[in-house]
Amino acid sequence: MRYLPKSQSDRDAMLRELGCATIDDLFAPIPAEYRLTRDLAIPRQYGESEILDFFKQRAAENANGYSVFIGAGAYNHYRPVVIDSLVSRGEWFTAYTPYQPEISQGTLQAIFEFQSMICELTGMEVANASMYDGSTGAAEAIMMAVRLTGRHSAIIANTVHPEYREVIATYAQHQGLPFSHVGYNAETGRVDVKALEAAITDQTAAVLIQSPNFFGTIEDVAHLADIAHKKGALLIVSIAEALSLGIIKPPSEADIVSMESQSFGVPVGYGGPYAGVIATKEKFVRQIPGRLCGQTVDRNGKRGFVLTLSTREQHIRREKATSNICTNQALVALMANIFMTVYGKQGLRDLAKQNLAKTAYAVSAFEKAGAKVLFKSSPFFNEFVVQTARDSRELNDQLIDQQIIGGFPLKKFYPELGNSAVWCVTELNTKAAIDAAAKGVAE
Repeated sequence: MRYLPKSQSDRDAMLRELGCATIDDLFAPIPAEYRLTRDLAIPRQYGESEILDFFKQRAAENANGYSVFIGAGAYNHYRPVVIDSLVSRGEWFTAYTPYQPEISQGTLQAIFEFQSMICELTGMEVANASMYDGSTGAAEAIMMAVRLTGRHSAIIANTVHPEYREVIATYAQHQGLPFSHVGYNAETGRVDVKALEAAITDQTAAVLIQSPNFFGTIEDVAHLADIAHKKGALLIVSIAEALSLGIIKPPSEADIVSMESQSFGVPVGYGGPYAGVIATKEKFVRQIPGRLCGQTVDRNGKRGFVLTLSTREQHIRREKATSNICTNQALVALMANIFMTVYGKQGLRDLAKQNLAKTAYAVSAFEKAGAKVLFKSSPFFNEFVVQTARDSRELNDQLIDQQIIGGFPLKKFYPELGNSAVWCVTELNTKAAIDAAAKGVAE
């Protein structure tokens, strides 16, 4: 918000309008003990050149030159510089909801193209204009399944991001929605199929899995979909690492896909803002949360775009609402739009292959260093679980002195895995950095 200074004559005019002679008269109703009668204890004002020097000094204190091997739902990918150049243009700085298509065609077209590309990536028929992030998308997907099936419980795989599960629990307690968890196979790191088959009942609306899961392991979506469908439940696939779709078969057997698009050109940024998305079959479109942008024609036959199938209580009767999601992450989704457009289909595939190749090299390097890599019998993308003799937090404390940010310790969420951590390798991790990390672990 801009600061709009007021002259002394402006202040005098406002005081007269309020019937006050001085500023003290204005604040007189506030008890004296709560009023500050001295100057604020802040440094003196700086000149412009001094301000620039101050921020240069603060910038020099930032951590530079670190190798990042932590993923766990927020991934360190390269961001083409064109992204910030385009999203910083004034045309995108509009009201958050493009209600008026007459003046919002640019924003609406960008949203429409985002939806279209998400459908191509996920193998779904329709996608919404984005959610807040991957965790809220997963929770909304479960509630969507409840509405579609008329059933009132859900099963969530323990290999779904632990913080996604916490968000879902927050949603569920106020929805009166019971849910249970199903474990993973200790050898493969995938969903325990037998346990899942036993857990599904005639009240199970949906089974939620993540692929690649929190261990980086790729689930057998087709098989899990078959198990869920045979018992009348829907399958929801959550995707935290969007880049995986550059090389992994889209989860087209699923009924609903909930995805976090942060990997597509969105900075890690202290945890947000990000942009989630829900994609589904066309027959389920009237229960999708958030908003959709549709393509139409104007009275002259020219192509145009409008918001359609609004689902929020602001637009329709509260009892008809399917979501209270207030907005979509239009500006953040635009970053993903530009990223996908810059790379294109082949570029995304090449980038995913590079991530895959570097991960394979890292696994080999860590094993040579004496670490044990878990769940190797299953395919994985750019994350893998490393088990070490020492506590992974202590290990990370030592690695940080070598400017290496190690993997995500699992003991908090998976105590049975002991001194294990999820390590992530992307295109930004060089061979030298991987070798240094493996050497650090060996030492």
